[in-house]
Amino acid sequence: MVIINNNQIGVILIILGMLCFSIQDAIIKHIASNTSLVQIMVFRSIAGCLILSVFLFFSNRSINLSSSYPLIALTRGTLFFFGFTLFYISISQIPLAEATSLFFVSPLFMTIFSKLILKSSIGLHRTFSIIIGFSGMLLIIKPGYETFNLFMVLPIITALTYSFSMILAKKTSDKDSHFQQTFHIYLAGIIIGIPLSLSYGWFPTAIDNSFLNSFLKPWEVSDIHIILSILVISVVGSLGIIFLISAYNIGSPIANAPSEYVILIFSFLIGYIIFREMPDIYSFIGIILIVFSGIYIFLRENVKKEMVATKTTLRT
Repeated sequence: MVIINNNQIGVILIILGMLCFSIQDAIIKHIASNTSLVQIMVFRSIAGCLILSVFLFFSNRSINLSSSYPLIALTRGTLFFFGFTLFYISISQIPLAEATSLFFVSPLFMTIFSKLILKSSIGLHRTFSIIIGFSGMLLIIKPGYETFNLFMVLPIITALTYSFSMILAKKTSDKDSHFQQTFHIYLAGIIIGIPLSLSYGWFPTAIDNSFLNSFLKPWEVSDIHIILSILVISVVGSLGIIFLISAYNIGSPIANAPSEYVILIFSFLIGYIIFREMPDIYSFIGIILIVFSGIYIFLRENVKKEMVATKTTLRT
């Protein structure tokens, strides 16, 4: 009889969560050019609130939407909404594996923010890891005049906003639980998304064929394929978050956090099989450097008992 311990269960839940997020990203990439990203974000947030509420009810936990830090909660929700909107714009334009890899520079930003905000120390080891990670990032985006792609910058902005919001979450975790913080992100998606979509009619000419048109276009309500796709995105993405929260409640972060990088494998396979995307050799090297630096920072924090870059990837 095989006995599975809590850490192994946590790793399995992490892998399931990352698979959910990979499926979500692939579907968004498939339909992004034909529908409003804000519509996806709003439906995703509504479904997230419902599914998380059901999960809490059947696990005998209280459902609490309030916050002891309302201004910080609003700031976090806003950062998540616009940050991941930019990420979804990026995956519609660049390979899925590269976008996902660039997002995973977030532990580097978290380490920097922890120094600036939480006053944590950054020694030589983590400084070296930051340099390695950003070197990998440069290999992916290739910031030359002829090859530079603006959409490569968007996942980095997402990583920046995500990292800052996670540092804010750490500051408020003494009174707001993981579940409350997740509700705040969902509620912000609804509160920001609906008025933003309604604003499309105010300046239709100004945003026609522009960068903003990727997410401010009118909602699609007649195409059954789009509607079903958004429903699948909403359910799968919400399940991914439930898997990750459960993983970190059951298993040790020491075992769980490095397992999140399995999403890079999923993203590469999905990108290659479905979208016929193949990163070049420089991007492969960059991906390896980013993974190395992120895992090394995590292991170093474990030695220092700080854990400032440990994260649960909440995709909104």
